[in-house]
Amino acid sequence: MQNANEMWPLVDAHAADFKALADRVFDTPEVAYTETQSCAAHLAQLQASGARITQNLAGIPTAVMGEWGAGGPVIAILGEYDALPALGQVPGVAEPQPLGYAGHGCGHNLLGSASMLAAVALRDWLLQTGRPGRVRYYGCPAEEGGAAKAFMVRAGSFADVDAAITWHPNDFTGIMPPRALANMRIDFTFHGRAAHAAGSPELGRSGLDAVELMNVGVNYMREHMPDDARVHYAYLDAGGEAPNVVQARATVRQLIRASSNAGLRELVGRVRKIGDGAALMTETRVEAKVVSAVSAMLSSPVLERAMEAEIFAIGAPDFDATDHDFAAAIQATLTDAHIADTFWRSGKAVVPGKMLADYVVKLADMPPAGAGSTDVTDVSWAVPTVQAYVATCAIGTPFHSWQLTAQGKSAAAHKGMIHAAKIMAATARALIVDPDLLAAAQSEHAANLAKTPYICPLDHDVMPPIPAVKG
Repeated sequence: MQNANEMWPLVDAHAADFKALADRVFDTPEVAYTETQSCAAHLAQLQASGARITQNLAGIPTAVMGEWGAGGPVIAILGEYDALPALGQVPGVAEPQPLGYAGHGCGHNLLGSASMLAAVALRDWLLQTGRPGRVRYYGCPAEEGGAAKAFMVRAGSFADVDAAITWHPNDFTGIMPPRALANMRIDFTFHGRAAHAAGSPELGRSGLDAVELMNVGVNYMREHMPDDARVHYAYLDAGGEAPNVVQARATVRQLIRASSNAGLRELVGRVRKIGDGAALMTETRVEAKVVSAVSAMLSSPVLERAMEAEIFAIGAPDFDATDHDFAAAIQATLTDAHIADTFWRSGKAVVPGKMLADYVVKLADMPPAGAGSTDVTDVSWAVPTVQAYVATCAIGTPFHSWQLTAQGKSAAAHKGMIHAAKIMAATARALIVDPDLLAAAQSEHAANLAKTPYICPLDHDVMPPIPAVKG
């Protein structure tokens, strides 16, 4: 066997174990920094696979790394397994049947399982060929708002890695565009003074008033910030339920996004000034606490071309009639706008009656659409990094929805997961057999850093928001 196709049967040989792992993680969904059961399942799989294991990466109990091989380049394959609040859903049913707890509304049960499957396949290839090289699986918690990888980068967890590879479930297959917004989550807590709201309101200083004035200020700022910037908010503490009490303390979380790291720093400074102004207007004291932060994506065109070649070599997942039937039932719960949204993300015109993507989208054909955020971005500043999209769900499925969770254990999802593992394993193999390719990616990365040095968005006094263990 002379090409990357030799990786595909090595993935298939372990597929059953990793479909089972994905389903175990799906059945024990846990949100950011609480993924104890999911991490334990991944740890057990690493132990069964004979990995050299490092736990508690960056001081995070639910972060784990397994390594195989010796000498040569170090290739990291990144996995995730965190869930989202309130998205627990009965799988395999095309109607909302909430379970009342967290669920994998972004497909991370598949993400981590495919990544470790790719790493194990590469382990087998290294053993068979006797080539020098090390492959690492990084089990990363808290991607959904927790910025765990940013903390891991700050702690040096990727300091000796030569390249990083990962993927994300989607409704089509192709390279993930190297676009992601930098963001920072800051909790603004306003401390005032309680008083009887009718008897002596003049004695009170309202933290809730300060929160509302801050939101008004941010709303007025929106007209005067870049089009691709975003600010969202959530009330974490509205001060209480009694309207006859001047609310002495209230907290709002502001989520600030920008298309560049420098742009984020500028916008954060403006939002902080608005918070200070709200405190001044209400004669309260404001405390601003950074919860998490991630960078914008640093592109690696060399790796993107290499991975895209592997994607086109394997094509799209092969879905059958049963897969299409379930996808059609999911699509029946969506609006035309949901279905059309895939065009704005992929640039591929929607074909009436097509439920699952049996095509690959070229990166060059994808529109410069808006982007969300991910903590993979901080890894991209530490080492050359590339990501794939692979179809695992019905065209038009909105992520962070019950429809996505409903498809999380489906046969189509498993097929996409295994497909993703083949793409990642083949890309990793290409970097090991072609030292010039890896060197080109590293040279490109170094040149980018020389132009724009990395500044970690997390100050050293900001620690991962790991919940205290209840005794």
